Amino acid sequence: MSDSAAFIAATRFGMGAGQGELASIGREPRGWLEAQLAPAALPPQLALLPPTPELAQRFAELRAERKAEKQADPAAQADEKTKGEIRALYLADAAARTRQAITTPTPLTERLVQFWSNHFTVSTARPVVAPLAGAFEREAIRPNVTGHFYDLLRAVVRHPAMLLYLDNAVSLGPDSVAGQRRQKGLNENLARELLELHTLGVDGGYGQGDVEQLARILTGWTIGNERQGAVGAFLYQPRFHQPGAKRLLGVDFTEAGQAEGERALLMLARHPATAHFVATKLVRHFVADDPPAAAVEAVARSFRDSDGDLAVVTKTVINRPEAWAEPLAKIKTPNDFVVSTLRAVDVPPIEDKKLVRSLALLGQAPFTAPSPAGWPDRAEAWMGPEALMRRLEWARDVASKLPRTDVLVLAEQSLGPLLDASTRQAIGGAADSAEALVLLLASRPFQRR
Repeated sequence: MSDSAAFIAATRFGMGAGQGELASIGREPRGWLEAQLAPAALPPQLALLPPTPELAQRFAELRAERKAEKQADPAAQADEKTKGEIRALYLADAAARTRQAITTPTPLTERLVQFWSNHFTVSTARPVVAPLAGAFEREAIRPNVTGHFYDLLRAVVRHPAMLLYLDNAVSLGPDSVAGQRRQKGLNENLARELLELHTLGVDGGYGQGDVEQLARILTGWTIGNERQGAVGAFLYQPRFHQPGAKRLLGVDFTEAGQAEGERALLMLARHPATAHFVATKLVRHFVADDPPAAAVEAVARSFRDSDGDLAVVTKTVINRPEAWAEPLAKIKTPNDFVVSTLRAVDVPPIEDKKLVRSLALLGQAPFTAPSPAGWPDRAEAWMGPEALMRRLEWARDVASKLPRTDVLVLAEQSLGPLLDASTRQAIGGAADSAEALVLLLASRPFQRR
């Protein structure tokens, strides 16, 4: 492979070259990447964070406390205790996730977690999701990034964060027992995004009728509460389910309760349009904003032939020549920029709030995507004049807090053979190490992956 292969492995497939990482990758970067596709335990710093049932139980207790307070004093002010706990949980989750990306010895795993978490976005733009977004990534996304797509899809749809975010928890079949009693109806949000954003894609051959039918199939997929003894867990509620036959994508579904949803998800996971849609997004992320058609077709074929085995699919991406031919084809997102910077330099410990604030100032705080479509994966979304100025200001702030260092050595460790003559010259001519570091971080090779 070329001299730049270790850099591509660390930066395009990983989270940016840490100190000494290019040397450790050696002459077999593909083998280094493929070794990271084995199933792995939840990292220790993430395992310390509370799981969804524990979070749900805590907030059920807070709701009960709030109800008692309101009964005692109807004029009681807003529930600052609950809001404070939500803010603290969000900061802990967002900071731990970011630190894991900064410190991990298996950066491909972190990139895959973040890719699939973005594909199946849940966002704190819906405040009800704020306490659960980190748990969603740990519980539904992370264990399945090298498993089968169907298992990932099923885990995502059943997770309380997704059921709340896209309102399926309150979706009632019009003819269901609960629907007739409550005079409430169907919510199509989850069904629509499943088809448009998660599986088939907007051009995947479905229509509005399929959205409605899938929404009917998924009625009853909700969340347990205190009365049911399953607080914060997935629950199939027959009283919510729309009875009768349905027809999705030309396929008839007889009445089968929860099994209808399981069958529908499996059908969507195995649909050829899903293979093409997922392949396009993977190639866009790992190769270029405009995905080469040959690479997309190869990855889609791998998806179909392996029944959606994501380890096999990712290995196909790794072994495509296009993934190694244009080492600077992708612009780093704010998240990539911050994480790769903090992997490259020895920064003093950063408190949770400041770490998350750095990402927020650059426009990409964890779990805050503006819509179910997630964060964009094209350069034009991130490279406007104001965005570039914010990156430069953040780089200056980081550089001002570091002790004097040999930035040229740092540049060689983080960029390897892609340290071009103009960047080397600019670093060498800087007035001091802080200015030199800003020039490195603002350079074209560091801003790209």
